[in-house]
Amino acid sequence: MVWLYVRREKTRPAIRVSDLSFLQKIKPSLLIRLRHVPFVLRIIGVCLLIVALARPQKGTSEEEVTTDGVDIMLVLDISFSMKSLDFQPKNRLFVAKETLKEFIKKRKNDRMGLVVFAKRSYTKCPLTLDYNILTQFVDKIDFEDFGDATAIGTALATAANRIKDSPAKSKVIILLTDGGNNFGDIAPLAAAKAAGELGIKIYTIGVGKDGDIPYPVEMMDPSTGKIVGTQIQMIHSDLDEQLLADIAQAAHGQFFRAQNAEKLREIYDTIDKMEKTVIRTKLYTSYSDRFFLWLCAGCFVLFLESILSHTWFRRIP
Repeated sequence: MVWLYVRREKTRPAIRVSDLSFLQKIKPSLLIRLRHVPFVLRIIGVCLLIVALARPQKGTSEEEVTTDGVDIMLVLDISFSMKSLDFQPKNRLFVAKETLKEFIKKRKNDRMGLVVFAKRSYTKCPLTLDYNILTQFVDKIDFEDFGDATAIGTALATAANRIKDSPAKSKVIILLTDGGNNFGDIAPLAAAKAAGELGIKIYTIGVGKDGDIPYPVEMMDPSTGKIVGTQIQMIHSDLDEQLLADIAQAAHGQFFRAQNAEKLREIYDTIDKMEKTVIRTKLYTSYSDRFFLWLCAGCFVLFLESILSHTWFRRIP
């Protein structure tokens, strides 16, 4: 179209004049300077029509996600031995809480719950998909008045009872403790075997260094009964590694040992990779036509070009 227009401009009929010098003094009018406007409008109109003929569409996508979810019960020891300071600069419980929060952030589409235990156990948070709420519960964990003992069998039974009726394809208990079972009416191995028969897998994590470890002891004024300070004493670690290994084996899981904070994070990362959720996604896209506006715009511009060509920009001949 541009080539034809330029060619026509060069061959357009003109009036022959012997001397054009007098015409050089005449300033071209505004219409003369804008004489190519109709052609520009024609180009724009044709381009708009081409876009309309290409049939532009807008797609709206909907995603259907189906998942074989993993239900996970986090079981955390809050006995007083978790105050030990071998995970410097914080105690064992603080490091365990921070690691649990990192683990929770990495999971998606899985229900998770929380059980805490010492001499007794209770469900701090039932299975939920609300990870923010679960993280808040983890933040609020402290050394509660559960007695200075470790009832591993009771904790496993509490967690298994919470997860046994779950329809999830995979059911997992992650037990973290720093001691051996020394309280409770339920034997840990019996609880683990029962959980295994229910299709529940148990991962056990033993935390703390071997041998003597620093432990904060509160000093009390005998006359007033008030705590006046804290003294660091050395106590012996009583972690029962063989019991934790037997629990994991009975419930088709795995035993891990963490003697520092970095190793504990690596363990939870390993469990996270082992217990991945299988997600299937179907994508549906519906389209709606958007050519009508382009068509109207193109027709309007061509109509405007036609009017201007036959009125203000009309040429003779």
